Amino acid sequence: MSDNVITVENLSKSYLIGHGEPREKYHSLRDAIVRHGKNYARKAIDMARGRQIIQGDSVEEFWALKDVSFEVKRGEVLGIIGRNGAGKSTLLKILSRITEPTTGRITLDGRVASLLEVGTGFHPELTGRENIFLNGAILGMPRADIKRKFDEIVDFAGVEKFLDTPVKRYSSGMYVRLAFAVAAHLEPEILIIDEVLAVGDAEFQKKCLGKMKDVAKCGRTVLFVSHNMAAISQFSTCGLLLERGKNILSGSISDVIQNYSISQERKKINTSIKMREGSGELRYTYANSEKNRYTPDEIKTFNFEIRALKNFPNKIYVSGLVKLEGEIIVQFDSRLVNTWHQIDNTALGSIKIVHPWMRPGIYTVDLYICSIEGIIDQFEDAIDFEVFPLFPYIGGCDDGALRYGTVLADFSAEFNVT
Repeated sequence: MSDNVITVENLSKSYLIGHGEPREKYHSLRDAIVRHGKNYARKAIDMARGRQIIQGDSVEEFWALKDVSFEVKRGEVLGIIGRNGAGKSTLLKILSRITEPTTGRITLDGRVASLLEVGTGFHPELTGRENIFLNGAILGMPRADIKRKFDEIVDFAGVEKFLDTPVKRYSSGMYVRLAFAVAAHLEPEILIIDEVLAVGDAEFQKKCLGKMKDVAKCGRTVLFVSHNMAAISQFSTCGLLLERGKNILSGSISDVIQNYSISQERKKINTSIKMREGSGELRYTYANSEKNRYTPDEIKTFNFEIRALKNFPNKIYVSGLVKLEGEIIVQFDSRLVNTWHQIDNTALGSIKIVHPWMRPGIYTVDLYICSIEGIIDQFEDAIDFEVFPLFPYIGGCDDGALRYGTVLADFSAEFNVT
């Protein structure tokens, strides 16, 4: 017997979208009558055949998903990533039975609870208390089960003071807290979550991730869409990468994130390569951090590729600036380790930052190719990575006396106790 909870086979979804013809500054009355006549005739035919009425002078078929196939086993957490417009939300809507697929087949083994948009399934005129029962009923839960979980839901959402207030007066944060609490506590076999956690604060996001881990440990399955690679890598057990509606890769979450990061870096490089400062004989054609997230004490490794676009007879060196919120934290320069290079075609290289320890935050790296004559390539914001808290960067003292420094120096200390 298969342990697959979700099986998707050759799933596709198409939409018809309308386009307006370019308007000339001057056109005759006859042109306007002909154009509008064709438009009305097309709409009348669509209406007679029971098809969707599309606004516009012409109609195009757009495939939001095309031949997507994957499987999810019981207890797995599938992280779905991709750029905006890749088809992630469309996929979740089809799995949630909100939208019908154009072609393909889906098999779901178990009850599905979805959290796709803030407040989905809530009635704005009803109170928080009433919406808990309403949303639970929509998710297919008996009233007795909702009553049994009611106190846990309210405690998790933190809206006890506003429980009898109409939800139309809730903030977006209160909305999403209550919606997530209902979906997560009503014990669905499959929990589907779109990018709604971006609304909550950091503490609530941490709380949600912990709850989703508990859901998965109980043998239930979670599908999780997010642009937060740190949350995806920490929480997911497997991954799915979508691009332009197609399944590019499915497998281990580390492989999927790495593939996505590399593709994003290459796209960023390809779009900026002609616009960069420098003389241009050599260019960075690839740059990436070896890991997306580091602890403060880890060695930070940046890999890159340099390609010769024109003949450049002189030797070069590479350098870079690591920045936090625009402030330069670390500078590296291959001249400091006596490294000069002659590049006739293509070269691969790496830079390792051993010290100092870096404070938690999101960092960007500017890369340079230089010679004694000046800058050849100036690639700003070439790489980004995150440093996450670890002792001694856990937090400040209660009295506020201990603050984060920009970096933590490598030092020694001695104590003579008498």
